Amino acid sequence: MMSPKPLSENRGSSHSATMRQTPLQIIHVVGNFMRIWSVYSMYRYLSQTGASVVLFMFCCLLPSCIWFLVAQKPWKGRALANTQVVPSVVNGGITALYFILWGKGLKSCGPVRAILGEYSGAVLGVLSGVLYGRGGHVWKKVGGLLAMLASFYFLSQGWAMATYSPFHILSILSSLLNQLNKQIPFSNASSDDEAHTEQLVGMKEMLFPILAGILSALRRVIARRVSLKNQLKRRLHAITLTSATCFLFPVAMWDMIIGSNNVELPFSAWAFSSTILFGMILIFYIDSIAEERLHMVFSSPRHLLVAAGCIIIMEIVYKMDFSLLGFLVCAAILGIGIYEATSLDRSRRDSFQGSSSNGILDDQVEMSPLPT
Repeated sequence: MMSPKPLSENRGSSHSATMRQTPLQIIHVVGNFMRIWSVYSMYRYLSQTGASVVLFMFCCLLPSCIWFLVAQKPWKGRALANTQVVPSVVNGGITALYFILWGKGLKSCGPVRAILGEYSGAVLGVLSGVLYGRGGHVWKKVGGLLAMLASFYFLSQGWAMATYSPFHILSILSSLLNQLNKQIPFSNASSDDEAHTEQLVGMKEMLFPILAGILSALRRVIARRVSLKNQLKRRLHAITLTSATCFLFPVAMWDMIIGSNNVELPFSAWAFSSTILFGMILIFYIDSIAEERLHMVFSSPRHLLVAAGCIIIMEIVYKMDFSLLGFLVCAAILGIGIYEATSLDRSRRDSFQGSSSNGILDDQVEMSPLPT
């Protein structure tokens, strides 16, 4: 007969591990909240002033690049191999294109669609399932892809906006009927709704944040494949941001000289500083902690849950055109799609139980050798 002592020891060790992770989870939530706060500040500034997105992104990338170069000093220590530097430079070009597409998506679609659109990178999990998965596993990932597309379609139709959400319309109709029964005029409520009306976008505009999300996932995968250690990852990230700044420089200059009719200089102090500190510098360390210590990748339902909670708070604080029920429906469908699209085969998950999961293209990263 087995002794209950090993079982109690396992429970005690799991409880202590959970207690050790609690401060890290709090740091992760606070870091993502600050990053999303910077997104809303940037959106308000860009929408009110009509400033150039490319120029704003470049001006934020430049000090971030200087910070990482000074802090990480990639030229010191063990020399980096060409097989690590060259992919990092190429990754800089992908990062520059990501910032351009994501900034334009934020300006045209709003913060809710821009932030949730970043999770479209989970479609790379579908690609990994098609190339390396089994038959039943492939259909599971395809189903997750369809759920993600449905969520983005509902977002494009304004389900997360109080003006266009079908759930909010039903609540307005029921409230209207109740007030008619009480013979109370409804004009004040309707005028208040019209004051916060936002523009409805279609799937064409949604392509900006969706493509940006795929590029974001691709750059994360490249960064994982070329870096084996945490310190090496930070040094290569400094090279990547430097490369992205160099790629973005001619585009920003072209946009400032002849491409943009409205160049606002200097930028808003809070929008500019919060984007640098929280949106580019702090979030890198927060995501590194989440991946290395909490085993939580960006394109995961757990990460989406944290982002959704932060979005709800910021939508209420900024008094946006927001439908809570419609947003929860879209976020739930997106979370289910991400879970299915990034799901792993049970046998492979058990065989790599001791290692951290990458979530996107996990089969390739775990099964194939990394470049040396």
